[in-house]
Amino acid sequence: MQAMDIAKLSYRDVARTIDHALLRPELTPAEAAAGVALGRRYDVAAVCVRPCDVALARDELAGSSTEICTVVGFPHGSSTTATKVAESEQAIAEGAGELDVVLNVGWLRAGLVDAVRDELAEVVRAARQAHAIVKVILETAYLDDDQKRAGCLAAEAAGAHFVKTSTGYPATATVEDVRILREAASPALQVEAAGGIRTLDALLALASAGASRFGTSATVAILDDLTSRLRAVEEQAATI
Repeated sequence: MQAMDIAKLSYRDVARTIDHALLRPELTPAEAAAGVALGRRYDVAAVCVRPCDVALARDELAGSSTEICTVVGFPHGSSTTATKVAESEQAIAEGAGELDVVLNVGWLRAGLVDAVRDELAEVVRAARQAHAIVKVILETAYLDDDQKRAGCLAAEAAGAHFVKTSTGYPATATVEDVRILREAASPALQVEAAGGIRTLDALLALASAGASRFGTSATVAILDDLTSRLRAVEEQAATI
């Protein structure tokens, strides 16, 4: 994405990078369904729902190009490997096409990188047959830079498709963290930024640093701002 040049963007360029987050614990089924419908209306890449809402999202998104994402090991990453695999298998069976897996942060901080990699590989193996995408949440707020790089490499070695900065609960995504992950990863591994992305400008700055997906609950504010700016560009061009 040409992150800073609005004139070179289309609405779809940005909308299809957004995972609309619907993970708040107090959401009722009706509120979750309304959030999923909003994601469909705004044509985002995915709605990221709680595991209990996957079937609901499947029904709401029937015939849509918006994908269903759900979380595994959320929010702390300290579930057992068997639990994470079972969560993944159930989510896929109910219709999820993307899994946001929280790695075991304590293991990573302890230097148990092989254990982290092996656990993630089990989840990837469960997802592979259904062609589901696996995105590994690192929780960068708890890691030093070397640990961030190690987590990124472990996720890639396990066969993950993305590394993701955060669940959004301990901290916000930072440009520096995205740069570190982008530099550590091969071009085959994508970077998702999540946490505290409330504005279009914040999203574009993270895109410039190397993120290609963005987890946010501020979808309406971001995409309505984009629509307004694109309209202004068109109006200006029409006067030239």
